[in-house]
Amino acid sequence: MTATQKVLDLFTGVGGARTGYELAGFGVIGVDKAPQPDNPLTIMADVFEWCHSVGLDHIRRTYALVHGSPPCQHGCAISKGTNARLRHTYPNLYGPTKELLEEIGLPYVIENPDARPDVVLCGEMFGLRVIRHRNFELGGWKTEKPEHIKHRGLTLGMRHGRLVTEENGGYYYAVYGDGGYKGTVAQWRDAMGIDWTDDRKSIAEAVPPAYTEWIGRRFLAQQ
Repeated sequence: MTATQKVLDLFTGVGGARTGYELAGFGVIGVDKAPQPDNPLTIMADVFEWCHSVGLDHIRRTYALVHGSPPCQHGCAISKGTNARLRHTYPNLYGPTKELLEEIGLPYVIENPDARPDVVLCGEMFGLRVIRHRNFELGGWKTEKPEHIKHRGLTLGMRHGRLVTEENGGYYYAVYGDGGYKGTVAQWRDAMGIDWTDDRKSIAEAVPPAYTEWIGRRFLAQQ
């Protein structure tokens, strides 16, 4: 692999973002401090400590793009609403992640609720059965902001005291939590486009690969 073909995927998790970049044609190295048995090529380390230990110059020489998906619990909608009382227990790593990527100096992508919405992607754009809006902040490069596609139905499950099913307008899965009517693991896998793990929590925290495949292809088109 040459430098123009490699992505450094920080906070890689189960590898949703990583898989998308691979589908776009990149070689990808992931870093995460938690064990990732379903993402076996991951370097297990603290992201910030690892980047400084290997050296920022080494990263600059090796990679063309850095992707960061710092934990989103602090900024996600449920932590600002239903679980607001717990919000202080989650770390807000968006700022430190952006500082790190700017220090590295390569083109970068940050996926996080607090990220600047340079690109906002939705499952409907890729024919997925999740809505799952995600903000992507682009540093050092730009691409067009895609037009949002109208949703074709409601999210399945209990909604304001009403059970929404496919028979009464439901279409999308709410891929988070363990409440009733959320869908099976198999349904989540299919809805997200993730076929290499059965771990429910990992699927819930993942980026659908279609999102980063889209981003990766647009980055490569500019090289």
